[in-house]
Amino acid sequence: MQLYIGNKNYSSWSLRPWLLLTHAGIPFEEVKLRLSVQPESAFKQTLARVSPVGKVPVLVEDDGYAIWDSLAICEYVAERFPERQLWPADVRLRARARSICAEMHNGFGALREHLPMNVELRMPEIGAKVLATQPDVARDLARLVQMWSELLDTHGGPFLFGRFSVADAYFAPICSRLHSYAVEVPPRIATYVEHILGLPAMQAWTEAALAEADFIDFDEPYRQSRG
Repeated sequence: MQLYIGNKNYSSWSLRPWLLLTHAGIPFEEVKLRLSVQPESAFKQTLARVSPVGKVPVLVEDDGYAIWDSLAICEYVAERFPERQLWPADVRLRARARSICAEMHNGFGALREHLPMNVELRMPEIGAKVLATQPDVARDLARLVQMWSELLDTHGGPFLFGRFSVADAYFAPICSRLHSYAVEVPPRIATYVEHILGLPAMQAWTEAALAEADFIDFDEPYRQSRG
């Protein structure tokens, strides 16, 4: 399989399936493209050959069959490799895990807009200012704390459903954001964030992101679409 991704410093949607595959030990070939909104760019031209939507991530099988959208890719990987147990075994817990992934997929827009993922960034003053001036971001954060606290209390950690699942891969970019902007969270949540950031796969992503040293000046619509 080939996984087409964007810059590791910025591409939160790419991080989700990449982390899932890497942590689960599922072999794949990484194809990294430099993010660009320009229709004539190599980014757009390359993706046009494998996906009709022209966005990362895209998973391409050996026969050329493509799956795009991070949630669809994660679902496909979980079904193709059931022995990795990437969703909880219990039917209700699977439904709950899918629910929170869908909530992340479609929500938390204020947090994603005002605190975009930038792995190399360390700007606590921005985090404090945003939370003080943007009530929608504060509401998004409160929902995250509520969600994660309930799941960690119910399942005992160290992951949201006890063992690593798609849900943890899906919220990994949020953990990166909380770290970059030094967002204050309760100790239990901080421990979870540290655990996710400390995963060998996550550390490998971070090291590669820092090595890119590639600044991209995103325009606003594209920045908001990066998740």
